[in-house]
Parts: sequence; structure tokens; C-alpha cells
Amino acid sequence: MEKDGFLKAAQDAARKAGKKLKEGIRSSTHVYYKGQLDLVTDLDKQSQNTVFNHLSSCFPGHDFLAEEGLSREKGAEYRWIIDPLDGTTNYAHKFPIFCVSIALAHKEELELGVVFDPLREEMFEAVKGKGAFLNGKKIGVSSVSYLDKSLVATGFPYDLRESEVNNINHFNNFLLRVQAIRRCGSAALDLCYVACGRFDGFWELKLKPWDVAAGILMVREAGGKVSDFRGGPWNLYGSQFLSSNGLIHGEMIEVLQKERE
Repeated sequence: MEKDGFLKAAQDAARKAGKKLKEGIRSSTHVYYKGQLDLVTDLDKQSQNTVFNHLSSCFPGHDFLAEEGLSREKGAEYRWIIDPLDGTTNYAHKFPIFCVSIALAHKEELELGVVFDPLREEMFEAVKGKGAFLNGKKIGVSSVSYLDKSLVATGFPYDLRESEVNNINHFNNFLLRVQAIRRCGSAALDLCYVACGRFDGFWELKLKPWDVAAGILMVREAGGKVSDFRGGPWNLYGSQFLSSNGLIHGEMIEVLQKERE
């Protein structure tokens, strides 16, 4: 199947799951704790089942990796990487920032990404080599070239109470260097917002492949830059993710290297 077929299947799956999430946020949500701060809702699992059932019916030979305990490894060249509800804590509190994130990798190389925000009806999409789009219109990163004029975003790991590697020092350092920082609670949307110019940069620690796979491709296809905190190659399974419009990337690295972790 051509990439257009993969993309349509991902969009259809995201819309189906998004509809379920949009309906579910109006009702009572059952919350379960995986850790002191790490939680999951019944809608995480329902959304994941929706995405998996749709994509596995379209591509029964593909592998799958998703947040809520889903891992199907058949040794296929293609693997879907899914976050059925990115922004679970927001969702549990009915804070309206969350999304469905779906990426497809071919031999570990990201080929396409879809991030759907069902409340705003925003469908971000990117296909390797074809650019990034929001609701069908091409998007690009911002033109802000100085860190002190930038709006950046970040997040904090779930183990911040137990681990000294918790991003607090970086957050404090950036506070003194940028125009403002936002902490929205959805890494996938943060990356999409870098891709469309709403944010100028984003950094975070200890993210998982399903948190960033679709968003990383979105930033790259929108003309941005992605690396680790030292400016080296990003790793989908790594613990450091830095993305920007490219123009402030060097300055962000300088801040991140003030206190090495």
C-alpha cells in the first residue's frame, strides 16, 4: 500500500479514537494509578483498542507498540507506535488539552505521523519527505531567532519526586532566558505546536517512543530541528528530546548544558 493509504488509515483511526475521547470527557472517568503521579483512565484503554482494532484490521501483518501495555512483535518491517491518549492527567481532570498520537516506522525509520486534537478538531499530519500539515494546510516552524524573544514548552517526568533528574534545574535556567515557558501536559501537541510555529522550542526528559514519534517527524518535516540535549542525533528510545525552529537550537543547548544530568 502507498503512503497515502497508510496516512488515511492513521487519520481514520485517530478520528475514531478522538470521537470516543471527546464523548468520554463529558462523563465520569475511572482513574487508575500506575505510579505515584502516573495514572491511566478507562478511556486510555478504550481509545487504544479503537486505534489498534482499526489499524490491525487494515494491516494484519504489522507490528504495534503502544503505551498501555500493547506490544505485538511479528518481526514485520512496519510498526505502528501509538499513544491513544497523550495528556492523560489533563483528561482525568477535564483540562482540555489532550490528543491521539499515531506514528508509523519502517525499519525503525519514521515514515508518517498523525496527531489529532478532538476538541479543537485539529489534525496534524506529516509524511517523510512531503512536509507537515494542519487540517490540510502546510505548516512551518517560527522565524524567532533569539531565545529571549521565544516561547518554549517543557514537561516533567512522573518520577520527579524520587529522582534528581527531574528537569527542575533546566526549567529554572530557561525561566531567566526566554520570554515565557508553557507546560501543557501533552508532548505530542507540544511538538506539533513547534512544527506550526506556536512554540519556538520544546525540551523534555524521560519521554517514551509513543510520546514523541509522530511529533518528531512533524517538527522535522516543518523545517525544525530535533536533537538530544548536547545537539547530537536524537534517539527514539533515548531519554532527552530537544526540538526547535532551528534558529534558537544552539542557545537552547547552551542552557541545557549549564547543569549536566
